[in-house]
Amino acid sequence: MNICKSIDFTKDIVNTTPQDYYPLIMANDALKLAQNQNIECKIFSEDYLKQNSMNAMYNVGKASIHESKLIHLIYKNAKAKAKIVFVGKGVTYDTGGNSLKRDGSMVSMKCDKAGAATILGLIQAVSILDLPFEVHGIIGAVENMIGGNAYKPDDVLKAMNGKTIEVTNTDAEGRLVLADCLTYAQKNIENIDYIFDLATLTGASIGAFGGYTTAVMGYSEKLKKKISKASKKSGELVGFLPFNDYLEKFLDSEIADFKNSNSNKNGAAITASLFLSKFIEEKNKKKWLHFDIAGPSYRQETWGYYSYGATGVAIRLLLKFMEDLKK
Repeated sequence: MNICKSIDFTKDIVNTTPQDYYPLIMANDALKLAQNQNIECKIFSEDYLKQNSMNAMYNVGKASIHESKLIHLIYKNAKAKAKIVFVGKGVTYDTGGNSLKRDGSMVSMKCDKAGAATILGLIQAVSILDLPFEVHGIIGAVENMIGGNAYKPDDVLKAMNGKTIEVTNTDAEGRLVLADCLTYAQKNIENIDYIFDLATLTGASIGAFGGYTTAVMGYSEKLKKKISKASKKSGELVGFLPFNDYLEKFLDSEIADFKNSNSNKNGAAITASLFLSKFIEEKNKKKWLHFDIAGPSYRQETWGYYSYGATGVAIRLLLKFMEDLKK
């Protein structure tokens, strides 16, 4: 029942309509979690983003009337066996920005906050279950809107880690948010054992596996095996996409360190993950996995034991992963 409570909490966040759920509301939900004595919450505003060169995340949200929020949740257990960091994409609504979504593809984009919502539910569950870990949840909560001050294709953004990014698609915004959040996590959290990011990142992951499977990517085969084991125990489907050196060239830029979007749409789920890998420090490469939950986090149908809409996917999976770490 404790797990169900957290899954329902996540589903409610994802299902809430965009006029009622924006970055400030997500920050308030995080603060409510911190009323629990073993959870701490830090909220940072756009001033912090600008002062700390988090320009990739800042630019995604700057056209919205709702201020972007960087959220850092911390759960600590005195008997912690490992330090685990979860980084989530919290795009509370995604119009695509100036690369505007067309042909009805904007409908259901309230679900683009599912990565962040999963982390909120996961932190709640870890606290209720009193798991023996130190867990950090880093969330970039933004709205990707259009307007006179919206960021544009052709802009070049300097991310928190100093890398420059040529924007070729403002609808590839989630990876820009995650880039700065991943850098923030590694700058502010020492001795990380695992760092996982969760995001509704690409439609290409749905094309690869269908809409019911989480696409997982990373450099560590050992870590992938642990996730595969947790998948079988939890009943949540995962599939692994291999990195490919030949695909990385599609992120090459003539005017910046790299582009934010694949100039060739083939392999787009992989190139999105390769983009994120550029923000993972060398010492953490084998500790990192990317979870693309674009398909199973929200379905406009009933399936299995899931109702229409949000599913709370990845909470069971990651709790099983942590349960195995306890042994």
